[in-house]
This record gives sequence, structure tokens and C-alpha cells, in this order.
Amino acid sequence: MIELNPKINSYQLRTLSAIKRCRTIELGRHTDACTDCGTLRISYNSCRNRHCPRCQGKNREDWIEKRKNELLPVPYFHVVFTLPDLINQTAMYKPKEVFNTLFETAWETMQEFAWDKKHLGAKTGMICILHTWGQTMGLHPHLHCIVPGGGLSLHGKWKTARSKGKFLFPVKAMSPVFRGKYMEALKLKLPDIDKKLIDDLYEKKWVVYAKRAFGNPENVVEYLGRYTHKIAISNNRITNIADNSVSFTYKDYRQGGKKLEMTLDAMEFIRRFSLHILPRGFTRIRHFGILSSTSKKECIPIIKHQLPEIPVIKVKTRNCKPYNPKLCPCCKTETMVTIEIHTKRGPPNIFPKLIALKRENKEN
Repeated sequence: MIELNPKINSYQLRTLSAIKRCRTIELGRHTDACTDCGTLRISYNSCRNRHCPRCQGKNREDWIEKRKNELLPVPYFHVVFTLPDLINQTAMYKPKEVFNTLFETAWETMQEFAWDKKHLGAKTGMICILHTWGQTMGLHPHLHCIVPGGGLSLHGKWKTARSKGKFLFPVKAMSPVFRGKYMEALKLKLPDIDKKLIDDLYEKKWVVYAKRAFGNPENVVEYLGRYTHKIAISNNRITNIADNSVSFTYKDYRQGGKKLEMTLDAMEFIRRFSLHILPRGFTRIRHFGILSSTSKKECIPIIKHQLPEIPVIKVKTRNCKPYNPKLCPCCKTETMVTIEIHTKRGPPNIFPKLIALKRENKEN
């Protein structure tokens, strides 16, 4: 069931406009030329919007590269905190309050279990990634969390999670704790929230899910690459675009992940996509505990000093090689230079500059 949505706001409209114009003449273009063979390449500018399916590849690779040196030689767990669908309507009107509370209380829940000596008795860390969509682009807010299998004690000693890092915390026990913390925090942020909704949410079964530990740090990097800069729908899932409809594939997990196809009216497709445009300036990837920006510079060297040396990480990426703008597509040398930038419509006047560039190279 897809929820009713308030009117699309101006920020969402600007985002949709940016995606529509991405890599078209409307955003301008630039012309590169090879100083060796004279090959010309005209490239249209991208919108660089974080909601654009075309513009996330480089951001994803840059983010992974920064995380590589922060990985610990310990097992990692994938924990998912999911909000019940009853809160979806509130999330549409108050997204910052609902999503910020999700981040805060997920970390509070993780901390409570981590500091409990029955489970760990140490300070752990967490990387959280907010996803707001389901397979059919309905509203489905949930946090994907990467948690190391252990933490630092009060004395600065590394403590491994139970069963030698093969088990983190009991998720059945975490679910009611997460629900209680979330509801209390939400009532403080939204004091006018409907009382019946509060009662219904308390009665609803909340879900915290934990997958088994990753095999090694290499798997963590590969996993992060799939989740960090994901958007509501990728281009490869769209199978057909007609005048008034859009068809795309999705997995039906109620049928064991069976792959199906759905066709939506074009405006309904846009409406569903707009559900997942986050508020301006909202941070959807956050780091907590020993992995936070304020703690990791101190904590990570301490932990690595106590544990065996981390193995060399060979990151698996979907692109064999990163894009090199200086590489000539013809002669394969790094001799491409930008000779003109076009910010308006109209054919580029590049030939005089190309001739001058070749003449200069011959003189040198």
C-alpha cells in the first residue's frame, strides 16, 4: 500500500529538475582535445545531486577510499533498524524529526547493549546509512548499520564480541528497547503527535534485524559500496519508459525474492520517487562511537596496535578502472586537455583553439 503524500515542495521540484537536466545541454558542456592525436571529446555536465542515479559512482568510490584505512581487523555485523509503516504519514510531514530520531535512538540502543557486561562491556562504534524506500518505492524508513564485533573498555583494551566475534547482541531483546527509546524521543520532538498513533505504535511489533558477521574487511568495503550512495531506484531497474508510464523490476520478498515487473503512471512514478528526496542538508550517512569523526583518530590506532595487522584490502568494484578524464579514448595516452567550456546552447567553436594547441605542441 502506498501512502498519500503532501504536495511536492520547492526543494523537491528543484531536485527533480536537476536530475532531468543532468548531462544535457541545459547544464552546459566542455570540450577536451588530445594534444597528440587531436581527438575531440564533448562531455555534458552532470548535476551532482545526491539523489541522481547517474552521479553517485564517483562519490561512492571516494567515500570507500576514505573508509579503507579505518577498517579494523575484526568481524563486522550488519544490523537493520526499521520503523513501522504506521509512522510513514508523520515521516512525510516531519522527515527531519522522524529520521533524526531514528539515528539517535538506534545508536542509544546499540550503546546500551554494548556497555552491558552480559553482552560486551565496552564502547563500540557504528556506521549508519538511511534508506527510506522499499522495492516498489513506497516509504519504508530503515537504517543499515555496520557494527564492529567488539569495542574498547574503559581501560582502553579491545574486547571481542561473544563467541569470538560470531555473535553480536540478541535482536529480539533489542527490538522493544529500540521501540521504547524511539517513542520517548519522538514524543519530546513532536509533542502534538496524535495520541492514538502513539498507542498503536507501542502495540506494533518493531523489527531489529542482524545478519551474520562479514568474512573479512574486504567484504565490508564491498558491502559499503553497494549501500552508501544508493538511491530509491537505479537506471538498470527501469525496463521501459512510455509517454505516460514507467515500468521497472522489483523483488517480491514475500515470494522468496522473486523478480517481478511493475508499471506505474508517469506522475505516480515521480510522486513515489519524490518521497525519498531528503530534506536540504540532511546527513544520511553518520558515524558513531569509536568510528565517529571525533573519536576514530584516537581509537583506531589504539585498536590496531592491540590486534594483528590488517590484511591488504583488494577492493572489488564494478568498474575495473576509475574514470580518468586525461586519458585519450583513441591513443590511450594521458594527453586530454580542456580547450573550451560551453555554458550556453549552440555549437562549440573549438577548431581555432585546437589548431593553436597543435601548433604550440609542435613548437615545443
